[in-house]
Amino acid sequence: MSTEKLNKEESRKKLRELVDDIKIAMMITGFNRKPVSAVPMTSKKVDKEGNIWFLSLRNSDHNNDLLKNNDVQLLYSQPSDMEYLSVYGEAEITTQKSILEDLYNKADENYFSGLDDPNLTAIKVKPQEAYYWDTKMNKYVTLLKMGVGAITGNEQDIGEKGKLDL
Repeated sequence: MSTEKLNKEESRKKLRELVDDIKIAMMITGFNRKPVSAVPMTSKKVDKEGNIWFLSLRNSDHNNDLLKNNDVQLLYSQPSDMEYLSVYGEAEITTQKSILEDLYNKADENYFSGLDDPNLTAIKVKPQEAYYWDTKMNKYVTLLKMGVGAITGNEQDIGEKGKLDL
């Protein structure tokens, strides 16, 4: 696997591509205690500054964790495409109406009672550090290349990895 060195703009683009592709992250909170809390969250968007946005319930455990300690780790995993992303950052909870309107869609009504739900909040995660692994091909091609490499002894390009400059 080759290591890529991406500039800030390329890093934000790569972050956006992976988040848009994978969508679901395990959001880890509660770093001030053991065990930490991990919940699956659907990413709503990555804005132009590289912040990752989620919708959340005001009274959720992870919102309560973030009020005590705003450190957050996001772990994205798409094993079928062998794409992985780890993002560490600081979270901020907001109830700003324009942000909620921007993020909310019809599918969110499975979790919330509409845009006027008093329990509706948005979480903005400002990445401080991120690392990715991306094969750029599906797992069967990657496994085939790995097998060829094992048989021939020739190193195969099975993808890229790198730290994102955010």
